Amino acid sequence: MIKKVPWGHILWLFVLTRLFLVAITYIAYILFTAPKYSSTPVDVVALFTTWNHWDAANYTRIAEYGYLPFDIAFFPLYPFLIAAFSHLLGSWSYILVGTIISNLALLGTLCFLYLLTTEHFGTEIAKRTLLYLCLFPTAFFFFAPYNESLYLFFCTGCFYALRRERWWWAGIFGFFAALTRNVGILLLLPYFYELWPRRAEVLATAKGFIHRTFPMLLIPLGTGVFALYCWRVFGSPLAFVTVQAHAGRHLAWPWVGVGRSLQSLFFLQPFGSSNQAHILLNLAATLGFIVLLIVGQRSLPRVYTLWMAVFMVYILLYPALEKPDPLLSNQRFVLEMFPAFMTLALVGKRYPRVHNSLMALFPGLLAILSIMFLLNRWMV
Repeated sequence: MIKKVPWGHILWLFVLTRLFLVAITYIAYILFTAPKYSSTPVDVVALFTTWNHWDAANYTRIAEYGYLPFDIAFFPLYPFLIAAFSHLLGSWSYILVGTIISNLALLGTLCFLYLLTTEHFGTEIAKRTLLYLCLFPTAFFFFAPYNESLYLFFCTGCFYALRRERWWWAGIFGFFAALTRNVGILLLLPYFYELWPRRAEVLATAKGFIHRTFPMLLIPLGTGVFALYCWRVFGSPLAFVTVQAHAGRHLAWPWVGVGRSLQSLFFLQPFGSSNQAHILLNLAATLGFIVLLIVGQRSLPRVYTLWMAVFMVYILLYPALEKPDPLLSNQRFVLEMFPAFMTLALVGKRYPRVHNSLMALFPGLLAILSIMFLLNRWMV
């Protein structure tokens, strides 16, 4: 695997996009917070902790103090890893450790994603896929102390192991993915899909059956471990589901959130309001990735299309019906639909104007949304 990865290209892309976000952190934070026409410096501690907002603050707080009742919406592996290293380094290190874990996980994700894409579409499409992922407008969540990149690392690792018929590795990656995010349990679908054509081999011998099917049980085990914790501590194994109501999320048909967003965008929210802009971003991300799902079904391996379809339905099942933006956080969730970036790369290669438009649009939006996050403005 190591010989097949163009480490030079991946490292350059990784380093340059990290430097881009570091530059935004320094320049934007200072320009927006320091007094104008003044030599007064900003608070250095605040400058270096500007990424500790929203869910990042929740993860670092869980890592330092443990779970409170409303925290159980956040799955445990990421804060556990932060705690494991930060307890050794000291209380000052939680944000730093979380950021390092997120960025190292992104680097691993880029390697797996390159290998997966190259296998089907060649090196050029693979490099474009990585580029679009790193420059996507909400890709700053891979830099901040969020668990998106850690989940994506285990998810792409699971897919790569399945393609190589490394069943135990696929199960292990799936186990950790399910411990990182609630959607990790959906990796049961690609595992079963890859196993089904080999059912004759699986059933031929007891050893073959155990070797191929038992690792699949590790995936729901990851979710089960957290469910057991919720049961023992909070009295319900599904507490991580029912707590969604605290954030205004409720079970609904998948099209309800989209319909409510369209209604709110055009009829309920005043033109130019902050709520309207957020609705537009989340709705555009949701509909855009549904389009990529449909467009890519002829080019992508069927397992990717099936998994993305189930993933999209899953994130639409719990819209934030009590919020002005029912599709809250979807512009972050779609980052995890990695095969859609393969489709985007195929479209970008076929239509150079699309590629040029994306290269003009993505970095600008990435900068704007990163600045919003840094300044603690409402961001998913």
